[in-house]
Amino acid sequence: MLSSFSLRASGSSGGSVVLQSLKTGAEAVSPALLESCEVIDAIRYRAGFLPEVEIAYEPEIKTLWVTIRPELKPVFTLQLLDSLVKIQSAIAALWGAPDQYHRAPVRFLAFRGTGPFFTLGGDLDFYLDCLAKNDRAALAEYARLSAEGAIWNSGGLNGLVITLSTIHAKAIGGGIDAPRSCNVMIAEEQASFVYPEIKFNHFPITAVAILSRRMGQRAAEQILLSGEEMSAQEFMAAGGLEAVVPTGTGEAWIRKYCSDALPIHAAKTALFSAFNRRSGDLREELGHLGQIWTDCMLRLSPSAISKLQRIAQTQDRMLARVYQRHLAPV
Repeated sequence: MLSSFSLRASGSSGGSVVLQSLKTGAEAVSPALLESCEVIDAIRYRAGFLPEVEIAYEPEIKTLWVTIRPELKPVFTLQLLDSLVKIQSAIAALWGAPDQYHRAPVRFLAFRGTGPFFTLGGDLDFYLDCLAKNDRAALAEYARLSAEGAIWNSGGLNGLVITLSTIHAKAIGGGIDAPRSCNVMIAEEQASFVYPEIKFNHFPITAVAILSRRMGQRAAEQILLSGEEMSAQEFMAAGGLEAVVPTGTGEAWIRKYCSDALPIHAAKTALFSAFNRRSGDLREELGHLGQIWTDCMLRLSPSAISKLQRIAQTQDRMLARVYQRHLAPV
């Protein structure tokens, strides 16, 4: 059994309190648990306030888990995007210097979700609020954070870690891009994938760049223009996944991958970095896509905005039904 320790990353002081109390009674605490607390505490202290995520560390496989936990809807909110970028930046700042590699406690950064959906995609309520205010700056910041997270993932935090993700349920639209920007992405067999944005007269911010790098431009174009839902097997056949695994085994697959890759971590990160560089300047491409996306959103007609409003309301009703069933006693 791998030992791990997790903290809900909702503040910047709780971790130090927990860590101090553990150090005070260190004779009763396993070294692995103490190490986990120290790693988490260092990240949280560096990153600051981290809403909508939970972080956990497994020292045996040098893996930091990031569990996405949006608070109102399973969507990529501005706060969630900001938390993810802060975690990535904190790891790179703490252990990213070349002379820190052999001492770095994090070799793998793994993302996972919870609940009946992995993600419903972008935050429609936020979009609608921005459109009502004609707030270009807020939309541009959303696009910037989406791009920044993808850049960190794709580059393995500048070659420091291998980034991984596991999808356990339905993943919709631009919410697919954050996990797909990782070096390795898998899905459990019940998961499904769909980019419906084309049907609503807009497009996912980073998808063109992220999908094209994985499956080629033609396949990415077909997926984004069709708006059709795909099973996990179909998405893998298109080049979107590294593996499809049985229900409930996604995290175990990630753990085995990390354990097997530890002895050859330097070579793997070097190869991922080399392929990432060969694919071109992702920062420049995503910066351009962010501008196009922001312009596209601000050009939506009143009828298109009304459609987005109806979709957001439909999401609310659907989530209410799903969570009622999910919480109902058996």
